[in-house]
Amino acid sequence: MSDPNRTLAVRLDSDGDVLLTGPAIRALARTGPVDLLVSPAGEAAARLLPGVREVLVFDAPWSGYQPPAVDPVAVRDLVETLRGKDYDRAIIFTSFHQSPLPMALLARLAGVPFLAATSEDYPGSLLDVRHRRRPGHEVHAALDLARAAGGTADPDDDTRLALRRPLPDVTGLLPAGRFVVVHPSASVPARSLDAGHAAELVRSLVASGRQVVVTGGPDERATTAAVAGADALDLGGRTTFAELAAVLDAADCLVAGNTGPAHLAAAVGTPVVSLFSPVVPAARWAPYGVPVRLLGDQLVPCRGTRARECPVPGHPCLTTVTPGEVVAAVDSLCPVEVRA
Repeated sequence: MSDPNRTLAVRLDSDGDVLLTGPAIRALARTGPVDLLVSPAGEAAARLLPGVREVLVFDAPWSGYQPPAVDPVAVRDLVETLRGKDYDRAIIFTSFHQSPLPMALLARLAGVPFLAATSEDYPGSLLDVRHRRRPGHEVHAALDLARAAGGTADPDDDTRLALRRPLPDVTGLLPAGRFVVVHPSASVPARSLDAGHAAELVRSLVASGRQVVVTGGPDERATTAAVAGADALDLGGRTTFAELAAVLDAADCLVAGNTGPAHLAAAVGTPVVSLFSPVVPAARWAPYGVPVRLLGDQLVPCRGTRARECPVPGHPCLTTVTPGEVVAAVDSLCPVEVRA
């Protein structure tokens, strides 16, 4: 006998976006098994989410920082894969500026009988539930869509971000004692910390008596080495996504831009000092459900533009944040005398 209420959830974005969809997926999973379709950039996060039965991967040509060319074979393969899964419904999660309609068309071609998504564009016959987004955080928007599509939140679920546990053992990578993580890079350059500025932050945190660990992906090793210098432990390129989660789980707090690891820290309950570039609104994208100190000029001219490259010389929204402000923010979130 097949499972009832077989649901396909779709989030074709990066790891951070997938993590923010986690509470909505848990709400859908209360009504039946949920498979999650993600982009390659979101696969690592998808495999850590509670409530997901199976992860499917598709590199969509309409999504992502560097989307691929249209591949007719890959599109046909996806449609046939979805047809073979015989889903009862598909819930398409998108950011506020994205359209769900390309994915809705493919799901219709695959024979999925019920589709729900948030759409500002007229969907024609593609959607059974055309949800309208209210102002607020991306987590709330996803939960609203899940409820509109028949999901029900567990009364005991606090709707915070969460990961499957146990996480990997990273004891051998970490310093003895307490530490703060600095993650300088982001997938979108306009949201990254300047390497020289980040190195100043690291030196100031060390001078304040903190141990610092610098993290980054395999292609960010040069940046993490420059930021860590001789003062901090450089883990650039040395962790998987799950191991990074474990590093953040062990940390006092994270210092980062508005990037996926900030949401990963929130998913393990670690406070975040967020140097937040306002090219996207903090009200939608700030770390969710944990103590946060939001730093950075939120009123610069590029606010709300979704710019990928910083359009203002010198990246002033973030570089004007002083090392003293960062040290004070870290101290306010995790005082040395309180968290032993």
